[in-house]
Amino acid sequence: MSPQKPHILEKLSKGERRQGPIARVANRWFDRVMGAVKEGGLSGQDEEYAAHRTTRDFVWNTVGATAWGVVFPAVTMIATQLVGAEQAGMVSMAFAVGLLLMFLANFGVRTYQISDIDEAHSFNDYQINRWITCAIMVAVGIAYCNLRGYGAEMFNICMGIFAYKMVDGLADVYEGRLQQVDKLYLAGISQAFRSILALLAFAVALLITRDAAVASIAMAVAAAVSFVIITYPLTLLETPRSRRASASSIFVLFKNTAPLFVGLFLFNLIDSMPKFVMEGALSYDNQLFYNALYFPAQSILITAQLVYKPLLVRMAGVWQDNSKHRQFDMISVGILLFVVALTAGFLVVMAWVGVPLLSFLYGIDFEPMRNLLYVMIVAGGVTAAIDFLYQVITVMRRQRDVTTLYVVTFGFSLLIPLLLVSFTGLPGAVLSYLIVMSILLVLLVWEYFRIRRDLAQGRRVVNEPAGPLHSAADAGAGAGSGAGVGSDAAAGLGAEGAANAGAGSGSGAGRTRRSPRPSEVRAERLRREEVMNRRVTNRRSR
Repeated sequence: MSPQKPHILEKLSKGERRQGPIARVANRWFDRVMGAVKEGGLSGQDEEYAAHRTTRDFVWNTVGATAWGVVFPAVTMIATQLVGAEQAGMVSMAFAVGLLLMFLANFGVRTYQISDIDEAHSFNDYQINRWITCAIMVAVGIAYCNLRGYGAEMFNICMGIFAYKMVDGLADVYEGRLQQVDKLYLAGISQAFRSILALLAFAVALLITRDAAVASIAMAVAAAVSFVIITYPLTLLETPRSRRASASSIFVLFKNTAPLFVGLFLFNLIDSMPKFVMEGALSYDNQLFYNALYFPAQSILITAQLVYKPLLVRMAGVWQDNSKHRQFDMISVGILLFVVALTAGFLVVMAWVGVPLLSFLYGIDFEPMRNLLYVMIVAGGVTAAIDFLYQVITVMRRQRDVTTLYVVTFGFSLLIPLLLVSFTGLPGAVLSYLIVMSILLVLLVWEYFRIRRDLAQGRRVVNEPAGPLHSAADAGAGAGSGAGVGSDAAAGLGAEGAANAGAGSGSGAGRTRRSPRPSEVRAERLRREEVMNRRVTNRRSR
């Protein structure tokens, strides 16, 4: 080696040390991704970031969720200052529709995915599912704009916003994979980077062009770049290699999450219904006023999610242990009480500085809307409680049970805003939002108690000792339908079911069978479904 070689290496080392921290991270990330690609692919590479980092999970999930939640209000503030309330209202309306379409892209899979602890479905199944739903989202978005008859300006704004929300929906399944393997902090970093980059792109483009459509498209491009260079490679590098996709598994995934999608889509359609009613009855600047009042209320939902979303995986583990169901109830009650306290805190803060702050940020006097702000804050607390209860019911794998409740509430959401907005305008939209959300919350609380009651009855039916009446009834059931019930029990409940079925078919011939009560039938069905799901999950994991 020449004597000058160490000197050159020393200079290179010093040059690297002179790089800023962002440059060093970017260079290392580029080298890692390119090295993995040259070695044959991103999957299967050695992981560099540890799991089970609770503090990091909370911190970075908070940063990511906050950055994501800030994009919508920040975009409307920037648009109001640069292009006026009318165009800002158009951007707000496009965001409202785009957010609704994003739930079509997500298809209610996130909570189902992260609580799939035993990986009954492979990550490749989840990816294919998401690419399909994102394609459907784009098609539905274009059809909606054509159906509404939007002009060129509104159509282009919508296309940019829809594309941005589609990338959000696509990235969600990859960030869900990171959370599934207990690396939620990496998902938060990915979400924060994408949101901040998209917001900066929108602001710079709007400042230069004063064209909301161009700014919306720039935001979509920035989000797509972030997905390609951060979210996608990070997920494949930091999670185990996935099993191959299975067409049957993807079909089952669509089937199992369809009730989740229907519930979440209807919930967000109900949430957005006052905005759609206003679009047909009021000018676009009312969209801006409504959303400006709505953003503090949305902050309650985002803050509550920061608390309970990192706990969902652990709650799923608690729920799977039948002996800990009461502990699961206590966790749920504790988070609901936190939502109540959080809502009260927001009311105090907004009563103090909320109106002046909104007036400063938007350049519009919000003092005449002070009482509407208080109503919206209460509605935000109700919405946060609804969102949490729905996640809890999903963890309990009873998402199908709430679909009817959302359909019923959707009927109210069509009637109440239409009546109130037509009579009182913007105040009617705010008040109708609170009324409809309160109806849905009452229905969900009722459903939660019904589910817990049915499960408790199911355990009592199984564990109840056979008295004279039960002995006669069970024996008669065995004699009357020994083949059918016995085979079902053997198939659905394993050895225990086969043993019970055999015992039932072998004794008590000729006795009269008592018709079971509806609550007993429902409880037995729930017990069989729970056992079947556990056996299928265990078999797939093996």
